[in-house]
Amino acid sequence: MSNTSNTSDSQSSQSASNSSKGRQRSAADDDELGPMDVLRQARGQLAELTGMEAESVSSFERTDDGWSLEIEVLELVRVPDTMSLLASYEVTLDPRGELTGYRRVRRYERGRADSRRPGGR
Repeated sequence: MSNTSNTSDSQSSQSASNSSKGRQRSAADDDELGPMDVLRQARGQLAELTGMEAESVSSFERTDDGWSLEIEVLELVRVPDTMSLLASYEVTLDPRGELTGYRRVRRYERGRADSRRPGGR
């Protein structure tokens, strides 16, 4: 009888151990953000820091250190709208989506193509 008791105790502890391992995995998975979550966090954090709303995200990639994005921001509204000034910001985030840095990489009028980059980007 004690053998049966030990077996059920052993199974219970294995089950508890497995479920805690499962929780650890899912907690780690929760730290991993999907692309849409990363985009939302990057846009929100950049807007909070600069006071300027993001217009669009022109590039997005996962890196060894987290994420790297290029975000287009409306810096100065002018009339007509084609004369408004936009800027591209390079934004880096850690794997959890926390902004680790940003810098403006170019500034341009909305109605003007950048001739310095191939493909008009």
